[in-house]
Amino acid sequence: MEKQKTTVRVAGRDYTLVSSDAPEYITRVAAYVDRKITEASLAARMPVDKAAVLVCLNIADELMKAQDENSKLRRELEALRER
Repeated sequence: MEKQKTTVRVAGRDYTLVSSDAPEYITRVAAYVDRKITEASLAARMPVDKAAVLVCLNIADELMKAQDENSKLRRELEALRER
């Protein structure tokens, strides 16, 4: 798929992203990040830049746990195939 530009708004600022992913997907990802930053900023009453770092850490944690779970399931699947 050809790369294309998609402009999204996160934490009140516009960003133009270049990706081969569909614009709808990029918009969905940006909306998720924006929502998480807004929630963290309001819940902890912290500036948006600090909330953004907190959200990055939380999303990285989610990603790493999902990758670990994926690896575990792949090992289990491979073990079942070998039987």
